[in-house]
Amino acid sequence: MELASKYSPADVEEKWYRYWMSHELFSSKPDDREPYTIVIPPPNVTGVLHMGHMLNNTIQDILIRRARMEGKNACWVPGTDHASIATEAKVVNKLAEQGIKKTDLTREEFLRHAWDWTHEHGGIILKQLRRLGASCDWNRTAFTMDEIRSQSVLKVFNDLHEKGLIYRGVRMVNWDPKALTAVSDEEVIYKEEHGKLYYLRYKVEGEDTYAVVATTRPETIMGDVAMCINPNDPKNQRLKGKKVVVPLVNRVIPVIEDDYVDIEFGTGCLKVTPAHDVNDYMLGEKYNLPVIDIFNDNGTISEAGELYIGMDRFDVRKQIVVDLVAAGLMEKEESYTNKVGYSERTHVVIEPKLSMQWFLRMEHLAEIALKPVMDDELKFYPPKYKNTYHHWMENIKDWNISRQLWWGHRIPAWYLPEGGYVVAMNEREALDKAKAKTDNPNLTLNDIRQDEDCLDTWFSSWLWPISLFNGILDSGNEEMKYYYPTSDLVTGPDIIFFWVARMIMAGYEYENDMPFRNVYFTGIVRDKLGRKMSKSLGNSPDPLELIDRYGADGVRMGMMLSAPAGNDILFDDALCEQGRNFNNKIWNAFRLIKGWKTDDDAELPATANVAVNWFESMQNKVALEIADLFGKYRLSEALMAIYKLFWDEFSSWYLEIIKPAYGKGIHRTVYGATICFFDNLLKLLHPFMPFITEELWQQMYPREEGESITVQFLGMDTHVDEELLSKFDTAKEVISNIRTIRLQKNVAQKESLELQIVGQNPVAEFSPVITKMCNLSGINVVETKSEGAASFMIGTTEYAVPLNNMIDIGVEIIRLEAELKHKEGFLQGVLKKLGNEKFVSNAPAAVLEMERKKQADAESIINSLKENIAALRKG
Repeated sequence: MELASKYSPADVEEKWYRYWMSHELFSSKPDDREPYTIVIPPPNVTGVLHMGHMLNNTIQDILIRRARMEGKNACWVPGTDHASIATEAKVVNKLAEQGIKKTDLTREEFLRHAWDWTHEHGGIILKQLRRLGASCDWNRTAFTMDEIRSQSVLKVFNDLHEKGLIYRGVRMVNWDPKALTAVSDEEVIYKEEHGKLYYLRYKVEGEDTYAVVATTRPETIMGDVAMCINPNDPKNQRLKGKKVVVPLVNRVIPVIEDDYVDIEFGTGCLKVTPAHDVNDYMLGEKYNLPVIDIFNDNGTISEAGELYIGMDRFDVRKQIVVDLVAAGLMEKEESYTNKVGYSERTHVVIEPKLSMQWFLRMEHLAEIALKPVMDDELKFYPPKYKNTYHHWMENIKDWNISRQLWWGHRIPAWYLPEGGYVVAMNEREALDKAKAKTDNPNLTLNDIRQDEDCLDTWFSSWLWPISLFNGILDSGNEEMKYYYPTSDLVTGPDIIFFWVARMIMAGYEYENDMPFRNVYFTGIVRDKLGRKMSKSLGNSPDPLELIDRYGADGVRMGMMLSAPAGNDILFDDALCEQGRNFNNKIWNAFRLIKGWKTDDDAELPATANVAVNWFESMQNKVALEIADLFGKYRLSEALMAIYKLFWDEFSSWYLEIIKPAYGKGIHRTVYGATICFFDNLLKLLHPFMPFITEELWQQMYPREEGESITVQFLGMDTHVDEELLSKFDTAKEVISNIRTIRLQKNVAQKESLELQIVGQNPVAEFSPVITKMCNLSGINVVETKSEGAASFMIGTTEYAVPLNNMIDIGVEIIRLEAELKHKEGFLQGVLKKLGNEKFVSNAPAAVLEMERKKQADAESIINSLKENIAALRKG
């Protein structure tokens, strides 16, 4: 097959992905191999690919491809999340465009629209992941609302309720007035805001005096049921036992006393609104105060508020300030900075609200999930997130698991005609339980009513590693025994509470084992200025456009070059360009090699054995380093190690050493070794750059249908000749210095040079390589170098290149004097350290030996430089 002159990702990527799929190379079934399992963090079913997905799934694909090539049974399970709040909001918006309100529909009618929307838009993101090269077992694709996952959720709810861990009660919750649902504490984002502190005047009943209250929320005074002072506050002693009148509302409320009140805040008087503040709610419970809920679910004022009925809460804030000033009941206003909670999903201000909700007790679950992480049985990478995890677990609150939505898993609780409820897997079982509980065999389905709420989306995804293998419904099945616990989880630290911690809880509760052995936390993808990527800033590139421009391999490499584990990623298109350039480097190197003709009669060059032995050791050494870096999840460094091995060592050194002269053939042995090296390099690169490596691997030899680099074994010799590598490094340094002399002295490559080595030759075995790479006429060991020769030191050995009349002596003297000055300064630093008695007496022997060697080397180089300068001046 003719190899194109340029690498074209568009011609390669779709072809090979189709090939991988048609031959089911990503498919996994239990067998006798070691399993390696990853479950995908399920993206929203109606979502599209963004840069965070690109990073996360690139990392997962690198890990899964590497495991597959290590001979493991690699299983990467894909799927999507039903995303209750986000999906329901999209469906509501779509219906609104058609002039349809959710409130005009029955639950069943709305769900038909939601399923239609899901079928139309769902799964797009999974198709987009194919463009990236994601090697998931697509036959296993799951959805958090498919039959197995839904039944799993219902079974777990029933089980936890039976254990007494799920309960129902009225609690203060975080209410989202836009989504019209409660959200958990973890779904509230606090932002610092510059607002106002309003000082309101409450008339003391029966007196012509006022008590002043400072509040940031004057719109809630319609819900005030008490004023609270600290009994130890000297400035408010006059209010003890009194009553005050709520401004504008004219409701008379008692003054109560509690140590909770901060004497230093405002005036020391606190308005108590139990329905709309968490702390006020606790005071209300303590003192048995009435509760007045003044807000409708959408954040407008209810009839219970008596004033401003139907107005939005923030419009009321503006108006009530005007009205209080007009009534002479506003003492003053002050600028004030405080933190305001926003809904993570809808970005509106959260309203504390009393609501009947379902909760999951977390104390037991947190206890069983904390120790394995803190003891490193389940490892976090980077480990700094253990502290975050520990803090949350130690301060955990019960999980509000109900949501006032229709799209999701409906709570499996049915209410009885005379009060109370039953929890069941389905309505038939619920009816049987209802009959037994009420002792009424004549009850029908029409007599019981299922709870209208849905479960929090995370209540299904916390079971993900278990439910994907049907472990909830069929515990101990063959796949659970084989694939569970899974190997690695790749996710962002922003969902460590929402998802990671809860999966660990579920794992130990239902399998008595961890859900995964390792968690790799990615960073947040930011732009090159460090800003978080967002549509509003216009700094978030379309991942598919990047793939079109740079190719999937180029983008994958660009992402990984900027992705150290756990640290934020400063993404720059230039990194993708670097990735594309590397693709071209690989492509051109292969074209160069394939362009050589083997010649059975060609003489085996003296350089060949040296080069082959050296690169074999170098490749083995880097392969071992890469394996170690993978074990530490330092994937960015692993990629850089392969990059340098290919670009620097293989292309710039090895190929240049073995390259046949123009018009000449290459010895078959050398060619075979080179192809073998290239094959190994492609295998090392494949997890990072799957498409170009498959294309070139297929081009190396005629392949059978179904063969693929994807399933090739990544096995290399572990032998590393460190002495050879060290000596070759010296030879490379010699070559680099001679090339520098050519450049500095402007000596053309075609002009052959002589190399003189003073004393003895430490690189004699590499003489053929040095001669070829530097175009030398000879390498001679001398006692004294030629006068006027340009020289350099490597260690304590002096090398010289006679230049005769090729150099400007004045310029060379200036250069040598500058180098001499630098070395003398360096020597003074070493001597100062060795002259410090404290250092000498406390430093380890190895450190002292190293410093003394530095002194000896510097003195030797200084003597040589002085001799060179003197010789040039004499000449």
